[in-house]
Amino acid sequence: MAENIKVPTMAEYMAEGKKPEVLFWVGCAGSFDDRAKKITKAFVRLLSKANVDFAVLGTEESCTGDPAKRAGNEFLYQMQAAGNIEVLNGYEIKKIVTTCPHCFNIIKNEYPGLGGNYEVMHHTTFLKSLLDEGRLTVEGGKFKGKRITFHDPCYLGRGNDIYEAPRDLLRKLEVELVEMKRCKKNAMCCGAGGAQMFKEPEPGKEEVNVARTEQAIDVKPEMIAAGCPFCNTMLTDGVKAKDKEGQIEVMDLAEMIANAEDL
Repeated sequence: MAENIKVPTMAEYMAEGKKPEVLFWVGCAGSFDDRAKKITKAFVRLLSKANVDFAVLGTEESCTGDPAKRAGNEFLYQMQAAGNIEVLNGYEIKKIVTTCPHCFNIIKNEYPGLGGNYEVMHHTTFLKSLLDEGRLTVEGGKFKGKRITFHDPCYLGRGNDIYEAPRDLLRKLEVELVEMKRCKKNAMCCGAGGAQMFKEPEPGKEEVNVARTEQAIDVKPEMIAAGCPFCNTMLTDGVKAKDKEGQIEVMDLAEMIANAEDL
């Protein structure tokens, strides 16, 4: 179980004069949200199984500043980013992997402007590389043949043109992948991006997450696969709103791979 896997901090590595292969940036959702913690634990189990030498920042990790920036508070964003960059550069971090597309996008594309230059990977891309290198193996297991649709996170797909890595992982699981009418470059937001997660919905006929969930339900999946903790929350709420809780499950790709054979 993940609870028994030791997750070292960068401070511990530094004290031993060592550097990890990769820094796992956990993110606020993965650290504090009870549902997203399950994604974090699943990913840690996969890193451990693949013998990846990794570390986390622990209490030295702060919010990337993405919600502040998207909400229009540039000053707060730069304060948060500067603090993180100081910590990362202090540890001479070169490679970062994260399960959150929001963290991935801002560290990869916007931190360089403030002096933070790193190789940043989303966990779906990193897991695909582990599978391609033979460091991690996975078979369909309990997901083989299941009818599954994938929701493209905005900051992963349209924001960074990463569409195939998550789908390659689903193919490795030997699922029946069914695409929503709106997918890839034409995908629709789950409703959480741009700091919308943290504010009340604006007036309208329907909430965005419910509209997106309806598009998923249209292709009659047994499961909706996600690659973002915020998307996961919004789609789970959408499934509840449509009274489909007992019929459609929402899972992150890391959870699916980790649970395929009940690692």
